[in-house]
Amino acid sequence: MNDGVDALTAAALALAAIATVAVGAYGGRLSRTTSDFLVASRSVGSRWNAAAISGEYLSAASFLGVAGLVAKYGADALWYPVGFTAGYLGLLLFVAAPLRRSGAYTVPDFAEFRLGSPTVRLAAMMVVVVVCVLYLIPQFQGAGLTLNILLGVPVWIGAVAVGAIVIVNVVGGGMRSITFVQAFQYWLKLTAIAVPALALLAVFFGDRSALGDPAPPRVEQATTVDVTTDVTVTVVEPHGLTVTGRLDGRRVESAPITTVGTHVLAAGTVIHLDAGAATPVVEGAPTTGSDWIASGGGLGGRHPLFEVLSLIVATFLGTMGLPHVLVRFYTNPDGRSARRTALAVIALLSLFYLFPTVLGVFARLYVPQLLITGTADAAVLLLPSAAVGGVAGQFLAALVAAGAIAAFLATSSGLLVSVAGALSTDVLRGRVRDFRVAAVIGGVIPIGLSLAATSLELSRTVGLVFAVAASTLCPLLVLGIWWRGLTAPGAIAGLAVGGVSSGAATSMAIAGVVDAQTLGGWPAVIIGYPAAVTVPLAFATMIVVSLATRRHRPGDLSRIFARMHVPERLGMGIERLPSDQTSAPEA
Repeated sequence: MNDGVDALTAAALALAAIATVAVGAYGGRLSRTTSDFLVASRSVGSRWNAAAISGEYLSAASFLGVAGLVAKYGADALWYPVGFTAGYLGLLLFVAAPLRRSGAYTVPDFAEFRLGSPTVRLAAMMVVVVVCVLYLIPQFQGAGLTLNILLGVPVWIGAVAVGAIVIVNVVGGGMRSITFVQAFQYWLKLTAIAVPALALLAVFFGDRSALGDPAPPRVEQATTVDVTTDVTVTVVEPHGLTVTGRLDGRRVESAPITTVGTHVLAAGTVIHLDAGAATPVVEGAPTTGSDWIASGGGLGGRHPLFEVLSLIVATFLGTMGLPHVLVRFYTNPDGRSARRTALAVIALLSLFYLFPTVLGVFARLYVPQLLITGTADAAVLLLPSAAVGGVAGQFLAALVAAGAIAAFLATSSGLLVSVAGALSTDVLRGRVRDFRVAAVIGGVIPIGLSLAATSLELSRTVGLVFAVAASTLCPLLVLGIWWRGLTAPGAIAGLAVGGVSSGAATSMAIAGVVDAQTLGGWPAVIIGYPAAVTVPLAFATMIVVSLATRRHRPGDLSRIFARMHVPERLGMGIERLPSDQTSAPEA
């Protein structure tokens, strides 16, 4: 990338960051009480809140990861945007309005309200913190990857820079501040991904027939690819491929690949592709255009049906358990507004996800070299310059860069508010000062973890976090809202079983401790896609233990259920107050 492109991209990134801080500072001027910091004093209307929810929900996985997975795996990867959007339908039908009517300020607060147990509240708080920290890791990793690709700076700089901006915004104004930020960032992200997608459609509309070609993807000009991690690739046509480094365990120098099949490339290896050469693809990905557009191939494993089923379970149900999404529904004035918010979010997300899908299609055509290493998250960042070129390509690339940084900032802000809210109200004394201290602690720890963790595809990592949320907070909320039989021991047992099983699988996958090469078979598949096992296990545990502990049901169930399900206009609801309503920030 030349200096002019670097300067333009750096300017776009700086403008997005400055705008984020400025909008956050404007909102922060209105934050005085604990209620402002936790739930924006429950004064956010449905349209504004829908834009804010969409802004924080469309994370690095959506902006970069979806296009990368579509380019890599084809039709089966479409379950990611479908699941990310459809999850709000379940939230609309089963959770949004009753959760808002409960009057709670956080998910742990709801757990104690519903079950009358401080122990359940503590367990829910621990789950909230774990889910948010796991979700923050790919956001900071994505920021590091983006700045490394666009500007060539070390990966840690992007993670630290984004983390610092997020901490400043959250400490300065909490929920009220980031509501303005996230609503602004939704429209910035939509513009940043829609304009390049529409431009590529206009320029390359006639090339769509190439997608179904039985031939593998090819590079249009001579290309050199640096392999940064060990990878196994599938070669369909070896002509025009030469390797320097370690090929299949042997040290080679400018050696041609002569055989069709799988080959192992070690980290530090360089592979050169002549113009027109067929691109090797990471093992498990479709090798030809016809395979790529056909469904049923899964996501790179040997059990495609289970992978897709588990992905559907995680994304459809995980949304109902994401703390940073749920806390935004507390900011609505009432349950009716919460339902309208969820409905509007579905429309906004449906509009957005059209464009990463289009960019994923073009990525396979115009940056197929990314399929060699499997690091297809860079596709959206590299596409404009590769496919358009010239000044127009530079401006499109800069716009994409601004949208990418907005994605990291918006989602990280919502996650940090959830962490700070849980820690400040359940561990500390619940004051504004405590919220700020918790925000600093909750922001610094994930930055360090993101630098130490193995970098998977962003959507894959987020899908694993969805599995944890679907295995813990989703059953707690669904059963707590709709089943009178749920008890405190049942909730604790379900949170423990679902959290430990899904959390262990997710941690091993993110840390790179266990993968298909070291474990193999069904255990590796379940670790990579745990939701189909852990979600039913969590629901079953909560139900069975609750049935065995009927005597622990709260005594005022009728009043609790009336508050959750009776419309506000009938006067049954009572707002629950945080421990501090003072306007002094020092309190």
